[in-house]
Amino acid sequence: MAHIITPLDQPSNYKDSQARVDRHTQNELLGRSTTLYVGNLSFYTTEEQIYELFSKCTTPEDGGGIKRIIMGLDRNTRTPCGFCFVEYYTHSEALACLRYISGTKLDERIIRCDIDLGYRDGRQFGRGKSGGQVRDEHRQDYDPGRGGWGAQAQRMEAERRREVEERYNDAQDVPGAVAGGGGDWKAEHNQEATLKRARSPEDEGESGRGEPRARVDDSEPGADRM
Repeated sequence: MAHIITPLDQPSNYKDSQARVDRHTQNELLGRSTTLYVGNLSFYTTEEQIYELFSKCTTPEDGGGIKRIIMGLDRNTRTPCGFCFVEYYTHSEALACLRYISGTKLDERIIRCDIDLGYRDGRQFGRGKSGGQVRDEHRQDYDPGRGGWGAQAQRMEAERRREVEERYNDAQDVPGAVAGGGGDWKAEHNQEATLKRARSPEDEGESGRGEPRARVDDSEPGADRM
């Protein structure tokens, strides 16, 4: 049965694309690494929360413990973007946390842990085009713990809103266009209707036009004269 069940402290087959080492060398480095990569964190999870959770498998009495925590940051905004590195003093502590903490919940999210080759300066920043992680670049679902919609979806929505605003602004510049909910058209229509209203009897009396013509009766004297 040992060959069927995967050990909980077994590192994944993930290979850092920027690590210029072959697979054999990578396995040797992972075999003595004291660094743990932690993913699927909420953007709002604090360093204090991570320290509290990941220190549960340490042995400070034997000289162990957490050496430092490096929070993953958005490359542009310098705000947390959902991952971190946890460095221990011993390899056994890193394996213990991989075994017992990976797959558990932190801030109502299932976190993922993996043995890492070791932190280098610059790895704390996201590698996505928008500055965050690559996984959030292409994500199509709404995740309130990781900034809402994915970066591409947010850019598409911003572009759609910009196009709507441009069409609205262009419509306002066209004479007679329906803008502002039809208010401008209504004002123009009402003014035209006022100008074209029927004249009142008072107006006709003042102008002298439109008075009824006198009917010529055939019986009047001289009506049959040429």
